[in-house]
Amino acid sequence: MKDEAEQSRVEEQREPAPAISTREGPARQGKESAGGLSRGEITRQRILEAAEAVFGELGYYEASISEITRRAGVAQGTFYIYFRTKRDIFVELVKDLGRRLRESSASATAGLSNRLEIERQGFKAFFRFAAAHRSVYRIVEEAERVAPEAAQEYYQSISRGYARGLRAAMEAGEIRRMDPEALAYALMGIGHFLALRWIIWPQAASSPDEAVAQEGEPSSGEQILPPHVFATLMDFIAHGLAPTPGLPSVPSAEPGIQPSPQPELGPSPARESEQSQP
Repeated sequence: MKDEAEQSRVEEQREPAPAISTREGPARQGKESAGGLSRGEITRQRILEAAEAVFGELGYYEASISEITRRAGVAQGTFYIYFRTKRDIFVELVKDLGRRLRESSASATAGLSNRLEIERQGFKAFFRFAAAHRSVYRIVEEAERVAPEAAQEYYQSISRGYARGLRAAMEAGEIRRMDPEALAYALMGIGHFLALRWIIWPQAASSPDEAVAQEGEPSSGEQILPPHVFATLMDFIAHGLAPTPGLPSVPSAEPGIQPSPQPELGPSPARESEQSQP
């Protein structure tokens, strides 16, 4: 680990930040584009997307700022307008991937009121995201060594919204009363390993050309996973969360969440973007 850290420092010393003229800074790139983003924001996002590809393919220690800027089609000086070091952009990339995953889940579940349907659509959105961003597994795994605080926040930012949605469903009598945080992490773990088994590992065994062809292909969650796998997931969730007459609920450590008799699974008032998935 010491050798890896030294290699990273040498890499960053090899590419020092040049003096930047304020003429080209983000403040001067504030003109709105057709999509509502400023030119500076578009450039920053393009650099982050290039970083995702480079870190995903080469790993943190083999990746370089020069390769990121080459793929982004920008000068190295432009890189330093937005990011100070390779570690800086790596941390920002982890945050960006987490934000985009949460937005994808929130969009897929917006307006839904039935918890089981929220789980179905949320998991479908997660599997689509994992298929379009397969490198997220390697990047977040490396973040646990390179920037552990970023990796921890990646998972916690997902779990917080997920637990809020589960707690609301429990309070509405829609699902059994359990510890919502523990349940959120359990469901996140299910999604994580199903995607690893049926999305990441098969892609890793493909040829480079097949891997490029698969990346970013639009599909539904059921089509990305074998149908029987997705059906098994939803059957497990439906029976695991649904209130069962005569079966006592597990006591919860959450304040105000106490076991009590539950009605049948049914709709509850619509919830918004807090229904984030793993």
